[in-house]
Amino acid sequence: MAVTDLLLIISTVILNRIAGIYFPLSFLSITPVCSFRSVVTYAAIDSSAWLTVAFTFDRFVAICCHQLKIKYCTERTAARVIMIVCALSCIKNTFLYFTHEPLTIINNVPWFCGIKSTFYTSAGWVAFDWIHCILTPCLPFILILLLNALTVKFILLASRARKRLRTPSNGGDQSDPELENRQKSIVLLFAISGSFIILYLLFFITILYVRVANVTYFSGSNYSESTFILEENGYMLQLLSCCINPFIYAGPQKKFREELKNGAKYPLRLILKLVKQ
Repeated sequence: MAVTDLLLIISTVILNRIAGIYFPLSFLSITPVCSFRSVVTYAAIDSSAWLTVAFTFDRFVAICCHQLKIKYCTERTAARVIMIVCALSCIKNTFLYFTHEPLTIINNVPWFCGIKSTFYTSAGWVAFDWIHCILTPCLPFILILLLNALTVKFILLASRARKRLRTPSNGGDQSDPELENRQKSIVLLFAISGSFIILYLLFFITILYVRVANVTYFSGSNYSESTFILEENGYMLQLLSCCINPFIYAGPQKKFREELKNGAKYPLRLILKLVKQ
């Protein structure tokens, strides 16, 4: 999950946004390279979103389905799921490479990327566009909400049952390791899936607004259009989600926090050692 988010930051923020704004005539703007960047960007977005769904489902199985947990929650299964999600994301978005055409040709070199007119008129491309929007972010958004709701319901019911069983004579005042482990797991789950839902919400609303209201995306002429402001803020929050996710993954890990503290203390120890010498 951290690797796909890092890839998205590199491809979208650095190579697409920053390079496109400050280095508009670099080799990155050549049409084949620009089309390839688009494929990598959307493949990283899909991988990031669906790996979040896979993580949410993994926590749902680990907490709510104890019989399935033994077979499903293994390193081998996790590796297979990651490979399948990333492979399908790359295959699905490979078709985007063929949706672009050069905006201009200078010295027989095609520059920049424009969407082909057939993308909006061809039935095949229109169907692909609908499938693309449904698979990301609509379906992941709904699945994460549903899985989180089921997980919370199970935890509440299980916690009440355990509290009734743990009477004072059975040590009801003592700490419950099972509930503590469950709380740690649910904190990590809500941190990741909750940030996804909050930061993808505007992007999700933008897609629904464009599809349901039958309006067009930014036309490229008026930067004060409400559609442009809504769309760009949705993209900004989507990229922000990928920026903060690695910190969420690492933050709850005890070993990571210990190594971070050791790294912060090392310069101080080195300075004290030099002063003593």
